[in-house]
Amino acid sequence: MAYGIFLKRSAEKELRSLPAKIHNKIIEILVSLKENPRPLGVKNLRGREGYRIRIGDYRILYLIDDHERKIEIFSLAHRREVYR
Repeated sequence: MAYGIFLKRSAEKELRSLPAKIHNKIIEILVSLKENPRPLGVKNLRGREGYRIRIGDYRILYLIDDHERKIEIFSLAHRREVYR
């Protein structure tokens, strides 16, 4: 059974502001998370709960709720800005 993907409002704004090439790649990654929320290359965040996926210089930060089968994306940004 697939997971549901939910973006926080701030993550939606960040996604809209990304360059088109990166935007399309991130959309592909988000769709693939529905079937596999912990793909190869995903890492646990240090200092807080969650996971991160690296796409070039950009990062997707998210939480996984296995009980409710949902993924909450809370940040999509360049690596110099995403961890602030």
